[in-house]
Amino acid sequence: MRSFWMLLTIALFALAPGAEASYPRHTGIVATTFWVGEVFDPRLPDGSQVCSTYDSQWAYHWSGISRGRVPARAKGCPGARYGGCDGIANRRRGTCRTERRTARNGFFPSRVPRPRENPFYLDLPYDDLNDPIGFARRCRVIPWAGRPRYRGHCRDRSFSYMKDRWVAITGPNGRTCYGQIEDAGPSHGKLYHDARYVFGRRDARPRQKRFNNAGMDVSPALNGCLGFAELNGQRDRVSWRFVDQAAVPRGPWKRVVTRSGVTL
Repeated sequence: MRSFWMLLTIALFALAPGAEASYPRHTGIVATTFWVGEVFDPRLPDGSQVCSTYDSQWAYHWSGISRGRVPARAKGCPGARYGGCDGIANRRRGTCRTERRTARNGFFPSRVPRPRENPFYLDLPYDDLNDPIGFARRCRVIPWAGRPRYRGHCRDRSFSYMKDRWVAITGPNGRTCYGQIEDAGPSHGKLYHDARYVFGRRDARPRQKRFNNAGMDVSPALNGCLGFAELNGQRDRVSWRFVDQAAVPRGPWKRVVTRSGVTL
């Protein structure tokens, strides 16, 4: 019997380079919410959204605001610049909390009306850059790795096949909104290479079981656009699939498009 990886590779590379891809849909996935500037758990190396797995200066690059640096000895984002908050910041307390978003202003943040990068962002539990297994397997499992724009970067540690990729998400309100991948998660430990769930065609469940078996984190803008019942909960479910940039329709998610690539 052929291995899962062989079958997956054959299916993913059946398309000719440059052809319009048809990516599988993932259904009934729990999606939690995260946001630039959030400090989820300062005790963890991956417990802060001041940086992301693909951008060591994520909050600064996203907002264009610099408010000093994270201490060099900190576990999360050491040396990164504290940037703007994709929500409501309290400088005295050093907090950044989320806020409800509405269509009135395109689901953009009220306190950073002109972010430098897309406020429609998300993550998935496949880190193709910093997870050793994810990096080693990325050119075998990522569908677009062999396409002209991406070809030849398999061993390039300054290049990500995941960052800035587009995803179509259908939310509890039945609306489909679009966002770009800017981090990896939700996950923990050595589980940041969940290829069976992220790229598989059999609608697999996420391998990690925390946060009510969540398989995606979405930004506040996506939270509002998709009609989540909770600002920061673990019960909203979505369906999602990858989509090529050329197939992304007009919408507030195209007001600011992130093209920054990796920042080490």
